[in-house]
Amino acid sequence: PAPTIRSPTTLPGRLLKNELPARLAEAQAAHPAQRIELWFQDEARFGQQGCNSRVWADRGSRPRAPRQTEYDWLYLFGAICPATGQSNGWLMPQANTQTMQAQLNDLSRSLAANVHALLVLDGAGWHQSAALRVPGNLTLLVLPPYSPELNPAEMLWREMRQRYLSNRVYPDHEALDSAVATAWLSLSDDAERIRRLTNFDWIRHAVSQALQRPETS
Repeated sequence: PAPTIRSPTTLPGRLLKNELPARLAEAQAAHPAQRIELWFQDEARFGQQGCNSRVWADRGSRPRAPRQTEYDWLYLFGAICPATGQSNGWLMPQANTQTMQAQLNDLSRSLAANVHALLVLDGAGWHQSAALRVPGNLTLLVLPPYSPELNPAEMLWREMRQRYLSNRVYPDHEALDSAVATAWLSLSDDAERIRRLTNFDWIRHAVSQALQRPETS
């Protein structure tokens, strides 16, 4: 399997941002004939423990919204490339090594033949399992602990919950599955929107510095 690069565990924001250009450069040196793309991966749990968001209402009124408290769940595995807005998503019944392997395999197949992806992800057990087989066109970079703010994929979950999935009731698992799938497809079909949500300045700077590409807004 391809190597896993583990980032330092102190001062997570500063260290990752400082080291990311070097990690990208290492990936490029290890794969000189390929174009390096920086991707980020994360999972989110969606379920019948619903969420509320703000709504438009008359000034001074107290609008009501449903809040479900039942117990069906599913997991959305998502990977995004902030520079291009490309994405890869899988709805899974649970989060474990097998479901993580399925997404890595599919992401690997979706990449262009001349692309090698540096995939940044958190330190969940199924991301670092000895049973995980990382495809040859992926290299994993594990985030420092307790640093979700360094993973722009988190922005997608906030967008989905606020724009598509809040203030709703899902009568059964099929309705929940359909709602989450529709929300993901609406978001993933809009590459420019994903770029606006996730292509942070420090990410653009790291890619530009490491791979000598002009920064894009």
